[in-house]
Amino acid sequence: MTFYSFKLPKKMLSFVVFFIVVMTWVFCKTPSFDIQTFGQRKPIYEGRKDKKMMALTCNVAWGNEYIPNLLNIFKDKSVEATFFVEGRWAENNPKLLKLIKDNEHEIGNHGYSHAHHAQLSYEQNLNEIKRAEQIIEEITGEKTILFAPPYGEFSELTVKATETMNYRLIMWSIDTIDWKKPGVEYIVNKILDNAGNGKIVLMHPTEDTVRAMPTVIENLKRQGFKLTTVSELLSGNN
Repeated sequence: MTFYSFKLPKKMLSFVVFFIVVMTWVFCKTPSFDIQTFGQRKPIYEGRKDKKMMALTCNVAWGNEYIPNLLNIFKDKSVEATFFVEGRWAENNPKLLKLIKDNEHEIGNHGYSHAHHAQLSYEQNLNEIKRAEQIIEEITGEKTILFAPPYGEFSELTVKATETMNYRLIMWSIDTIDWKKPGVEYIVNKILDNAGNGKIVLMHPTEDTVRAMPTVIENLKRQGFKLTTVSELLSGNN
């Protein structure tokens, strides 16, 4: 067997050694979250498709006057929903938050001050979620594990913050845009026309939503859908 050897010029050898040292340092120093962009937990827009279930979600930062009636409808129709609560709202309305919890609905985190999370730093994202979490836990005795960003806005830093806190970032598959006051018929049709296994419905406490809910719930149940919380909808999902 013949072996061959090569001699590199001294300057070239020095360059190769320098290059190896630099690349080793770069890979060792690079944070894991930069490599794992959006990480293992991506924003969730819908749940599992193998079961005939849907989740009704309600983002709460205002609309106090409509919450009791909405809760009464859910109770009368035997529906469990997920309420994403703003921390500042919870701070000012502890009795209403307790009422939501007493009606056995799931409570999620909607940040503290309804900020535009896509514009926040990593630390600011963390602080918004943590501050809301602390207030909600003080009032309800339960720690939130789901986060719905206000305006549906998020960045890679938002995702990283939710991963750090072991949250799941929840979006939606059906947006009622009820805050625009589109009318009861629009809300009913928007939900029923787009209904399907695993769908997550985004709502707010508005007059139109309250008036639309009986028709929506009755029709979805007639189609065989179970209306449940986001956590149950996601159970078994990776």
